[in-house]
Amino acid sequence: MCDDAAVPRSILEVIALDAADARAARDGGADRVELVADMRRQGLTPSVATFSAVREAVGIPVRVMLRAADGYALSDPGALAEAAAGLRAAGADEFVLGFLDARAAVDVAAVEAVLPAIEGCPWTFHRALDHAADRAAARRTLAGLPGLDCVLTAGGPATVQEGLATLAAEAGSGPRVLAGGGLRRRHVPALAAAGVDAFHTGSAVRPDGRWDAPVDPALVEAWRAALP
Repeated sequence: MCDDAAVPRSILEVIALDAADARAARDGGADRVELVADMRRQGLTPSVATFSAVREAVGIPVRVMLRAADGYALSDPGALAEAAAGLRAAGADEFVLGFLDARAAVDVAAVEAVLPAIEGCPWTFHRALDHAADRAAARRTLAGLPGLDCVLTAGGPATVQEGLATLAAEAGSGPRVLAGGGLRRRHVPALAAAGVDAFHTGSAVRPDGRWDAPVDPALVEAWRAALP
């Protein structure tokens, strides 16, 4: 869990697409993987079979993406809740989700339609926050959602480079900042100094940043060494 007081160091979360990625992330020192499918569409819900293979391959926490289509709208909450229930039945106990409505506000109704299927599980609200029309209002809304313990954010709709000041300002206030979205190791010292202690990476731990290349444990190890 992201807020596990027993973890004595910063969290390093690595995006995995399959069991091989998850093993490489673990071997390099990742604390957790975010399991997704189809990064060409910003990361969608993986199959139960893929989750089961990952769960069998590694013992570190696995956060499973709940997202049926690219973008931040949820057109069929019932179908996504059903997918979540299937993953939960297969042993998934941490998740990632996040939806905006037509006004680019947090779609509380959509989120609450899915939450019963993952009741009792910690979850991350993903980068939908970075595309909210009113970021401060979105964060206030998120603070009241049960089970939420992290917000994956670049500090804005572009990348961490452009959002550094926002991430620094939000560090230490709930929900916990999980910095990601164009994150590079050069960003870590300033973010850590500001109090950010959870970091998320995907393409940066793959050769040449290619999503069709597997996670490289040596690159993960370099990230682990860069974190406080």
